[in-house]
Parts: sequence; C-alpha cells; structure tokens
Amino acid sequence: MDRLVGLEPWNLVSIRIEPGQKCYGELTLRNVMYTMPVAFRIQALSKTRYTIKPQSGIMSPLATLTIEITYHLSPGSLLPETFPHCEDSFLLHSVVVPGAAIKDATSSMDAVPIDWFTTRKKQVFIDSGIKVMFVGSPILAQLVMDGSMDEIREVLEHSDPSWNPADAVDFHGKTLLHIAISQSRADIVQLLLEFEPDVEFQSRSGYSPLEAAARSGEALIVELLLARRASTERSQSSTRGPIHHAAGGCHLEVLRLLLLKGANVNALTKDGNTALHLAVEERRRGCARLLLASGAKADARNNGDGDTPLHIAAGLGDENMVKLLLHKGANKDIRNKNGKIAYDIAAEDGHARLFDALKLGDSLCIAARKGEVRTIDRLIENGAAINGRDQHGWTALHRAAFKGKTDALRVLIGKGIDVDAKDEDGYTALHCAVESSQADAIELLVKKGADVEARTNKGVTALQIAESLHYVGITRVLIHGGAAKDGVTRLVVPALHSPFRNGMAGKEVETKPMKKRPLRARTLRGSFDRAMPLAVV
Repeated sequence: MDRLVGLEPWNLVSIRIEPGQKCYGELTLRNVMYTMPVAFRIQALSKTRYTIKPQSGIMSPLATLTIEITYHLSPGSLLPETFPHCEDSFLLHSVVVPGAAIKDATSSMDAVPIDWFTTRKKQVFIDSGIKVMFVGSPILAQLVMDGSMDEIREVLEHSDPSWNPADAVDFHGKTLLHIAISQSRADIVQLLLEFEPDVEFQSRSGYSPLEAAARSGEALIVELLLARRASTERSQSSTRGPIHHAAGGCHLEVLRLLLLKGANVNALTKDGNTALHLAVEERRRGCARLLLASGAKADARNNGDGDTPLHIAAGLGDENMVKLLLHKGANKDIRNKNGKIAYDIAAEDGHARLFDALKLGDSLCIAARKGEVRTIDRLIENGAAINGRDQHGWTALHRAAFKGKTDALRVLIGKGIDVDAKDEDGYTALHCAVESSQADAIELLVKKGADVEARTNKGVTALQIAESLHYVGITRVLIHGGAAKDGVTRLVVPALHSPFRNGMAGKEVETKPMKKRPLRARTLRGSFDRAMPLAVV
C-alpha cells in the first residue's frame, strides 16, 4: 500500500481566478481504507499564498471530503505570476487513526493532534504530487491572446464543470471567440467550438462572433461559425449584421458564404440601409454585383433621405457603379425624400460624366426617335454623349434609323456619330432600318457610308434580312450601294435582343408578297414604344 487517501479526479487542484471574486479551487479526498478511519493533514509549501479549509481531519472508511483551497493574489495583481501552471504544490500527510483514538474519532480539525503526523512510531504517508493549475476567464483570455493552443485545451479540460469555460469573457467584455477572431486564429476558434460556447454571445461592443468575423473578412472562421449554425441575422444590439460587414468591407468570399447559408440579401442595418447601399457607398463593385445577382433590390430606399443605391452612386460620381445599377434595372426616375432623382444629385455634386447615363442620353434617344433636330443639337451641346449606348447597346442612330427619322439621322451623322456602331447582338443602324422597312433611312445611311456588308453576331447582313422579308425595293438599294448578293433569299432570322424580336426568333419568314411596311409594329418584338419605356418619357 502506498497511500491511504486518494485524490479525485486528479492530483491537481484547479484554482479559478475571476476579477473581484475569491480565487479558490476544490480538492476531493477519499479514504481508500475499507475498515479503518484515516487522519489527514494538507500543508501548502508556500504558506502565505494559500488558505486551506479544513487543513486536517479524520475520514471514515471509504468516505470522501472536499477541501477548499483559496489563493491570495498579490496586491494590485490581476493574474498570478505564472500560469496556467506554477511551481506551488501541497503535501498531503495521512495516517491510520490510532486504535486508542478510533472510538472518539471525529472530523473536527481540533480532534487531530499534530503529533499523529510527526511521531516516528507510526507509518505516515506523505503525498507531494498535488500540483496547482490556474483557470478562469482572465487566464483563458490571456492564453488565447498568446495563442497557446495546448495550454488553452488543458485549462478548458480542467475547469470546474459548473460553468462553461469556453464562454469566458475578458476585462473588456470580449469572449474567447471574439479574441481568437481578432487574432485571426481559426485554429483556436475551432478548438473553442469543440467545447460548445454560445456562438450568439455578444461582446460588450455589441458584435456577435459571426459579425466580428465578417467584419474582419475571416472567411474560414465564418465558415466554422456557420457550420455551428451561427445566425446570419443582425444581432439586436449591433448596428450592422454579418452581410452588411462583408459587403461594406468588400469581403467577397465571406459574402458568398453568408448568401449560400441563406442570409437575407435585403436585410437592413439599424439605420435602414441594405448591404447593397453599403457596397455602393464603399465603391465595392464586386460585392454589389454579387448582391444584385443574389436578388438584392436595386431600388431599395434607405431610412435616411430615402436614397436608393443609384442616388448614392450618383453622389459619389462612381460611373462604373451607376452603369452596373442601370444595367441591373435600377430606376433612374425614383425621387428621394427631398424630391431628387439620381441625376439631380450628380448635377449638384458636379459629376458631369454621369449626366449622359442618368438623363441626357435618354433625352437624346427620345429626341432621335421623335426626329426632334433642335433638341438633338441642344443636348449634344450640353454634354450628351453622341455615341452613348443603352443597356442593349443601341445608340441614338439605331433609334432614329428604326423609326425612319432621316432629319435626325443627318444631324447625328453630321455631329460625328459612329454610323456602323453595333448593339449587343451585332446590329448596326442599317440592320435596324432594313428590319423596320425604312427605305429613306436606308438610302441615307448607304449614301453616308454605312457598311452594307456588316454582319450581326449570327453572321446576317442587311441584304439577307431584306431578301428574307421580300423587300424588293430595299434589296435593290442595298445592292446598288455595294451589297454583295450571295443568293440567300430564305433564312432563319436569328433572335435579336429581347425588347424587339421575340416574334421572329428562330422562325422562317414567309416569302409571299408583303404590303408596305408590315413589320413596324407586328412582326418584331412588340412595338418600339412598348419595348423601350425609357425612350417615350
């Protein structure tokens, strides 16, 4: 037999350090003797730093007893000198209660004479293997700050099970997760998550761990937290949710992870902005593009001035962002609470390069469609981009040609517009004029040097369109203008861009005689006026 008293569960006393509280731990002793009571005495090698209650006593056979060990921090100190381990230890003396004293044995400290443990006539067992480990919130917080993985795990495993040490908070109100995130330590976050901390616990500053990770752009940590079902919604006390932090900080991978986990793409910040508002405000075009592709409302108004993302982009003079928002369907005519459209804000801030995209370009196209020559002159003088394009790549020349406004065509060509500019499907103004059977416009374009051999993205020439639609007179004009007749008189007309040609996509056009201008409002994709609402404002 090598001992009379066992230690449960370890030969270790874990002393919990907490600010403003008594620093103590508990040690459980067990009499391993089946028939004999045992006396014990515990002595700290560093007597000034520890108080032990009870320091000695008598235990019945197989009985257990819990000892409280209090640690006294040095005045002004918040942490022990060394941690989590230290050189301090305790001596445990134990002896079988002498036969003459068994009848009167009690658990009172006063009932254990000191000479029981000092007399040389009896067998006294001495256990010097009781060590000290410091645990508690400030200990763990400092270990996480230091990045001590092995020691963090050891303290977590040896902490009192009456509390979850993974939820420890430092002096500044940060949880261990928050500290690890601030240190960019995904490995420590993963370790802490093994001990099931509260992943929604907010720091004193109001951030949840997921919000903190999204704000820092820590994609791996975000992924770990999402795997533990951390909420993607804005926490009650925070001003921004995870998706807002990711968008405003241009953390594209974090944003993608949040959206894949179902984050509300149109969720609002505390002051009523969406993630798209913030991405636009911070000029984060990649994030804005991802948000729009994920269903973000391009025309969402914030709670301040009622601005849409387009208002914000216009105020910043961000031309690329303005074009992106317009391409994704943003309505440039929405007025904020001050009654201003995006163009008004751009004009106030002197962002002249946005005028065409936000207003003048529309006005120029409207004037070209209507054939209003004086308006065309005025708009170009005021800065309208003569070669400006809409979301389908149409210029003012395409519109004037489609409507057969020859006077407008002359002015535009005279102002230097690109006569062979192509839209997104490769159609020039000449293709548009042929398709809508505008003979005078065709003749003018040919005379002004339009390329009669220009082909669309599907390889179709203006002559092929005229022949397939049996426009004999137009065919003659094109051939006279230099178009090469290649014998193709019947073809499958390719689909043009969506606003105009749904009715003709992939269909063979009949070759029986047609009366004058039958396609202007019937065969093409709806009438021009219905298809392009911006042009009839």
